[in-house]
Amino acid sequence: MKHEILRDSKVEAIAAQSSKDGKALCGDDYFFLATDEYFICVVADGLGSGEFAHESSRAVTDVVREYHEEDVDLLMDLCNRVLVQKRGAAVAIFKVYFKEKIFRYSCVGNIRFYLYPPNGKLVYPLPVTGYMSGRKQRFHTQEYSYVPNSRFLIHSDGFEMRGTKGFLGISSSLEVSANQLEHTNSAASDDITFIFGSLLA
Repeated sequence: MKHEILRDSKVEAIAAQSSKDGKALCGDDYFFLATDEYFICVVADGLGSGEFAHESSRAVTDVVREYHEEDVDLLMDLCNRVLVQKRGAAVAIFKVYFKEKIFRYSCVGNIRFYLYPPNGKLVYPLPVTGYMSGRKQRFHTQEYSYVPNSRFLIHSDGFEMRGTKGFLGISSSLEVSANQLEHTNSAASDDITFIFGSLLA
């Protein structure tokens, strides 16, 4: 798997990704960024695999990379528009506002997100069925509060997570936990992306 690590005073995250059957192009893509005010993350799962799935997912992450300062609803709309005449993609975006201690989450398709605070009450926004392809649609953006030292996990459907609550509650380091996550799902039959992190402040 390919890895990327983000370390900041307010958030840490580790991304891991592999392509179906070792193909050169992964049908998933992701982008994350921390600023002084917020942390933003997007995961896109292009329909199918290979070149055209990659084209769709990369178009989504390019939009978020360019317009990351915008709110989640607008970003979802921009992502949808860029998928006109492309294969389409499942898309999830979450944006954490450090000062307000809230995050906003929106998703269309089979991407999963979990947030596990220190008090142990798992937050699991229900996924919205379907996918983005440029057709006009409404987005169900949800807002949640969080407390420092909450851990989160977001992943595409190629990653089969079991025992989420128990795993997110483990107190081992982010690197150790991410390594364990990777080795519990070694299947190569689909594109896989997961991002595991901690909201430190």
